[in-house]
Amino acid sequence: MKLDILAFGAHPDDVELGCSGTLAKMVRQGKKVGIIDLTKGELGSRGNEKIRAEEAKNASEILGIHYRNNLDLGDGFFEVNKKNIKEVIKEIRRCRPSTILANAPKDRHPDHGKGADLILKANYLSGLVKIKTSVDDHDQSPHRAGQIFHYIQDFYIEPDFCIDIGDFVQIKEKAIQAFASQFYDPNNLEKETPISKASFMQHIKGRALQFGRYIQKDFAEGFLSAQPFELKELPL
Repeated sequence: MKLDILAFGAHPDDVELGCSGTLAKMVRQGKKVGIIDLTKGELGSRGNEKIRAEEAKNASEILGIHYRNNLDLGDGFFEVNKKNIKEVIKEIRRCRPSTILANAPKDRHPDHGKGADLILKANYLSGLVKIKTSVDDHDQSPHRAGQIFHYIQDFYIEPDFCIDIGDFVQIKEKAIQAFASQFYDPNNLEKETPISKASFMQHIKGRALQFGRYIQKDFAEGFLSAQPFELKELPL
């Protein structure tokens, strides 16, 4: 398998909330895109891991992505350790992405920052020939994605760059709403959470409007670069 973009999220729905407009845009441009959820989101106050797995499947179909997997590292309690780094390395070597997207380095949920750190370490180590991994008894070759970008999710962070998603904002909203257990539903009697309030989708749209304004577009998603990256020439 060779993907152009591999997006990691600490929980199912993180990728949809943070960068699904960009992923939908890339898919429509013919790029091969995958998503890896680090945990099943089993500690969430609403829904359960079985429901969220089905929701993730539905969201993937809406976005048209080519691959999705869940590493089940343990919602809330996963650590940046050798075992978990090697599990992420296996996915990077399996998918061989050119670009990786990851959670923001700092966010409301502590798993987001941990996830970002985990992905940064795993991508570097994935390129080392002396680290051996195998999947289904087949040895894997080293691979390191050329770029890692962090999508901006809950806390506001000034972006390094923004991507126009004006033609894909409705797809983003549908992908988010595929996680029906997590977001506003007047008939859901489970505990209300910060993201299940009726106003939350307005927050998502407002953030896209804000980032869109930065680049004189209607809607955009914002990203941080994990390291400097090359531009072939100055944009004109």
